[in-house]
Amino acid sequence: MREANAVTRFGRATQGTVVTVGTFDGMHRGHMLVLERTAARARARGLASVALTFDPHPLDVVNPSAAPPLLTLWPEKLELLSQASIDYVVVVPFTSELASLSPEEFVRRVLVAGLDMKELFIGHDHGFGRGRAGDAESLRVIGGRHGFPVDVIDAMRGADGEPVSSTAIRRAVAHGDLARASDGLGRRYSFGGRVTRGEQRGRLLGFPTINLELGSRRKLLPPHGVYAVRVETRHAAFGGMMNLGPRPTFGDDRVSLEVHLFDAEGDLYDSLVKVEFVSRLRDTIKFSGPDELVAQLHRDAEQARSALTDLGPTANLKGSGTNTSSLS
Repeated sequence: MREANAVTRFGRATQGTVVTVGTFDGMHRGHMLVLERTAARARARGLASVALTFDPHPLDVVNPSAAPPLLTLWPEKLELLSQASIDYVVVVPFTSELASLSPEEFVRRVLVAGLDMKELFIGHDHGFGRGRAGDAESLRVIGGRHGFPVDVIDAMRGADGEPVSSTAIRRAVAHGDLARASDGLGRRYSFGGRVTRGEQRGRLLGFPTINLELGSRRKLLPPHGVYAVRVETRHAAFGGMMNLGPRPTFGDDRVSLEVHLFDAEGDLYDSLVKVEFVSRLRDTIKFSGPDELVAQLHRDAEQARSALTDLGPTANLKGSGTNTSSLS
């Protein structure tokens, strides 16, 4: 997969392209189906496959107050796009000028002239152009005028029978329904963060933690609480438990992301890690003091280890805590 930061003249390098267009927030199962169908058709026709997406999210420009929190920040989205079979990812800066284009102007200028598009794939609920007026019916009319077919991919449905969508997955994450979010995504919900220095309070309690800093406040997180998590580090994958939220026992109202990695030791400061939510263990609670908190943390650890045993091997899920995996 190749990434381009603007529309390029693909006609000079290819015999034409098969294109899909979208914001792809979440890169859920429905998105992946559209991308794989696009890539398969391009291979069958001997053309290049292109996924065209936008930065920033269109609502950040069109209606900032309605812009949703993001399921995938750009580095996450790019990583997931690289796992599809698409040849090119084209990132178009979304501006007010672009938003003002009619669907036909967008197709003519960006897709046909810019990408030498020969066929267009879209999801069942897709719309683009001014006012999202470019729906399947109007796009087929436009395609007839410009000589390209439009293929509409039916909705992918979740275990509940409802269509998979970014909106539904955001709702699930926001309400802490991790199972429903995972079903729509086709993977566990996750975030990336950089390890920073904390106050070392967890170490004094016998539960050392890594403190994480999010890449953007736009990233959607589930409700405050304690979670069983799987953490990918530069060394290995580890199971653990995470506190997301304040630390009321110590009178600290600041929202933090603190992860205790099971049976791991070493230095991860300033490195990037990926945290996957496995299950919610409990709400954030104010305890009477450190002793009561430590007793609860032992119960949390036992419950988290139990939740993690179904995920397959990581570096640290065997044993009771006496074995350690070095991070150095």
